[in-house]
Amino acid sequence: AMQWYWPALGLWLFNRVLDGLDGLVARAHGSQSDFGGYLDIVLDFIVYAAVPIGLYWGNPTGANGIGVILLLGSFYVNAVSWLYLSAILEKRAAGADAQGELTSVTMPKGLVGGAETILFFILFLVWPGWLPWLFGAMAVLVAIGILLRLHWAYRNLPNE
Repeated sequence: AMQWYWPALGLWLFNRVLDGLDGLVARAHGSQSDFGGYLDIVLDFIVYAAVPIGLYWGNPTGANGIGVILLLGSFYVNAVSWLYLSAILEKRAAGADAQGELTSVTMPKGLVGGAETILFFILFLVWPGWLPWLFGAMAVLVAIGILLRLHWAYRNLPNE
């Protein structure tokens, strides 16, 4: 919000390193837990909302406002899309354990995943003058991922 983009970039990258290490360290020490997995995703979503909000707050133009609304709206629908699908897959014993995943719950793929999110957030911080376009581009890609996930669910979740 204070337009300290380079320190924010350093903190963003540090956050992503820590986020990548927490599960590895917990598994290496046999201390992983469902609460840890839950806390991890809650904290991720706080960071994913805080960065775009802070960027908008630091430069509250109309175009940035529209972009941040579209982006956070796509995040909201995306979260419902994959979290609920994850719950259904876990309920049907087709989740993380069945697929050999090391996470607490399965994370159905979308178009924009962890690496793409890291890249987009880096771009947000490196080129803040392009925020409306970057926010919009990421929102569109997230929306396409939601549609792909919906299509997959329609074809692969039989009515029971």
